[in-house]
Amino acid sequence: MSDRTAGSTEPTARTRERTLSVTTLAGEFHAPSLSDFFPPALLFEGTPFEIDRLMGIRLLMTAVLVIVMLLAFRNPRIIPRGLQNVAETGLVFVKEQISDEVLGKESGRKFFPLIATVFFTVLFLNFSGIIPGLNISSNARIGMPLVLAAVAYIAFNYVGIKKYGFLKYMRSSIVVPNVPPALHLLLIPIEFLSTFILRPFTLMVRLMANMLAGHIMLVLFFSATWFFLFDAVAWMKVFSPFSLAAGLGFTLFEMLVIFLQAYVFALLTAVYIGLAQNADSH
Repeated sequence: MSDRTAGSTEPTARTRERTLSVTTLAGEFHAPSLSDFFPPALLFEGTPFEIDRLMGIRLLMTAVLVIVMLLAFRNPRIIPRGLQNVAETGLVFVKEQISDEVLGKESGRKFFPLIATVFFTVLFLNFSGIIPGLNISSNARIGMPLVLAAVAYIAFNYVGIKKYGFLKYMRSSIVVPNVPPALHLLLIPIEFLSTFILRPFTLMVRLMANMLAGHIMLVLFFSATWFFLFDAVAWMKVFSPFSLAAGLGFTLFEMLVIFLQAYVFALLTAVYIGLAQNADSH
């Protein structure tokens, strides 16, 4: 009786052991989360100058941008070659397609340094999101988009106040002419919210949300590929080529998004400056 009982329980024990073994070998897939954007401190922990991985990448890409521009124009030639040619192509694009196109030749020349700085800062900080070893855009956390939006906000309000004076600029920006007086009760708050609150807010959130979403998608595809290849059970390995192909395809798409976000941010900065310059023609 005891032998029969022992014999009947042995397959069950082996089944449990096999199940436990499969679970252990399969590992566990951890999806990307917002914790990626709040890594532990690397230097100066607990101080206002604390540097974590994301801030380190921000400083690194800023240094790369400065070095690239210095190298490109350290010995400028009339007929550009190499790095100077690439840098000049980018600057000409910003000047002709953003500054001059939106603001006109005269104003475009005046605000070109600001708009070019915004464009290349956003571009280089975004580009770290697809560089192996960095793999994250520091614009995916709110700090840098907030600073860039504040720069645009200060710039267009400074332009308007300098041209019209504070009171006339405010009146021209929020009072819609040639409408029934009763409608001003509705339109003035809407115009104020649109001009002075939503403009910087949408600049900031658009940039942050696009880069955050792009990072999460890339991490999802490539971490899934790693999981299928090295941690999952044997039959799941067939999914690894599909997740890898999706990751590579989305990387190409992310390159387009990186450029478009820099272009849109610089373009809207120029548009808001132009609107402030012509606030009286509301």
